Amino acid sequence: MFSAIGAFLATPFGVVLITAVLWHAVVWYFNIPFSYIVSFIIIAIDSVVVLLFSDRLTYFFSQFVLPIRNPEDRPKIYERVRDFESSDRGPILFVKNGRVIKHEGEANKRGPGVIVLDTASAVVLRTDTEIVGAVGPGIRFTDEDEYIISYVNEKNEEVFIGVDLRTQWRFIGPMAGDQPFLNPVPIPDPKKYNELEKRRKQTVGLTRDGFEVSPTISIKFRIKRPKVNHPTQSGVRTQFEYDPVSVRHAVTREVVELDKAENKKARMTWKQLPEHLVVNLWREYVRKYKLEDLFTSSDSFSGLQTIEYMLNRRVQQAQVAVLDDTGMPEMPPRYSESREFKELRERGLEVIEVRIHNVLFEPALETNMAEQWSADWMGLAKKEEALLKEKAALVETAARNEASKQFVRAASQKFSVNPLLTFPDVFSALQDLIEPIKENLLAQNNPNEEVVATLEELDEILKWSLVYKQDPPRSRQGS
Repeated sequence: MFSAIGAFLATPFGVVLITAVLWHAVVWYFNIPFSYIVSFIIIAIDSVVVLLFSDRLTYFFSQFVLPIRNPEDRPKIYERVRDFESSDRGPILFVKNGRVIKHEGEANKRGPGVIVLDTASAVVLRTDTEIVGAVGPGIRFTDEDEYIISYVNEKNEEVFIGVDLRTQWRFIGPMAGDQPFLNPVPIPDPKKYNELEKRRKQTVGLTRDGFEVSPTISIKFRIKRPKVNHPTQSGVRTQFEYDPVSVRHAVTREVVELDKAENKKARMTWKQLPEHLVVNLWREYVRKYKLEDLFTSSDSFSGLQTIEYMLNRRVQQAQVAVLDDTGMPEMPPRYSESREFKELRERGLEVIEVRIHNVLFEPALETNMAEQWSADWMGLAKKEEALLKEKAALVETAARNEASKQFVRAASQKFSVNPLLTFPDVFSALQDLIEPIKENLLAQNNPNEEVVATLEELDEILKWSLVYKQDPPRSRQGS
């Protein structure tokens, strides 16, 4: 009762009433004559004046409560401030980085409210019968039947669905220090072991030869952004390029995962969809390779590199190449529609990058693979040696053939002009044969001992031909 009286006295009418009572008590105490009729008239006039002043001052100062920009928002913020203490007002919520922040009991209020969103946040409003639409960064004044879309979690709690417009990173699978395949388990705490097993099972897949492989997969994605960055309904132009259509699709086009073991339905939020699709793709592709093929290169790409490349293509392109059961492209090349890209686009999402790290498997398998590689190393080395020798022989034969062709072209340079031309004597023909060969050696070869010796021999032959041309021997019995 005293709280209600105190609350009333704090109102403008309460201030007028208590002031009038105190004034008349002082007048009555000092026996000053007064008229009850005049007093009632003065109280009525004071009440009207105070009401008008209070209303107009509330209207003026309410515009500084929130950074409103649009003139049509002034009456709305005035109504919210005026009705703040009443039970008819709606919720007052703040959304930061996609997380709805509220006081206790705010979510249950139904009436005209206000939602304040930072530059990285968005939500979707609805009524009991329809979806109103997406709300981006800025201020949104809600009607009495509007509220943020929510769902009930496993703890039977209502959770508002907020959208973070920033680029998201999701890491799934074992952490860098995990060793989930060690046996016996080196973790005495059952809770930690269960967490480790849970992380392992997130990305575990079977190779074509039946071995379990569990990598760490990182996914970089975000809400799809518009081609042109338009301001929001509050006049805010955010650097995260808010797209109302993508936000609405991300929230309203939900995916429900059916748990066959427990016959339950689990709602999959927009942040969980990319990792769900990527993990299923990883398990699809890892089945095409043997364990050793994941780490050995074929055509400059290992199996893991090929899988990572195909994961990115499946979530970023509408058409992708089809691989056969051994992880090789089908011949002739065949392309099919990427269902994952289509589903992400319909959900208003886009994946920027997918990476595979920290691939874990049984340590014994790694030891066996190392021993097998060591045993096969000598055979591989001999095969490589034979291939190198064969290549060297082919190069040598090709070089010899090319050198012979160059020699013939150089030697026949002066004879190819007119093949039917007859030379006056054999000595002139010998000079025309040797001089192009000598010029070719000087132009194309670096000076070394063999070239110098060859050039000296050619000079001796030229000198001999010149001497015999000028003074031919009379007797040719020695020739």
